[in-house]
Amino acid sequence: MGCFGNAIWFICCGFWQGLSWAVAGILWSITIIGIPIGRQCFKLASLAFFPFGKEIRYGGNTFSLIANIFWMLFSGIPLAIAALVNGLLLCCTIIGIPFGLQCFKIAKLALSPFGASIIYC
Repeated sequence: MGCFGNAIWFICCGFWQGLSWAVAGILWSITIIGIPIGRQCFKLASLAFFPFGKEIRYGGNTFSLIANIFWMLFSGIPLAIAALVNGLLLCCTIIGIPFGLQCFKIAKLALSPFGASIIYC
């Protein structure tokens, strides 16, 4: 389902979710202190654009914890809510359930993106 799923995903809601991650990355990159957070946003925007065939592994260190706290306060909650609403709307139909599950994966990632790594399957 990788290529076909990614194509349909991009048309239905992937463009908007990826764009929101990219905008968050641009806003974080305005200051020098926020550049590491902005770089992570750009990495995760690629996942939001095309999530099929990718898995996420969580882990981290002290910097990841501190960055996740700042992230959640300023950007994480709105991105998580948007992905959660998209997921709930997509799960209303049987055909949309795989796409809704991808939204839920992105919503979880939106709450703690630092220390997470993308694994290509």
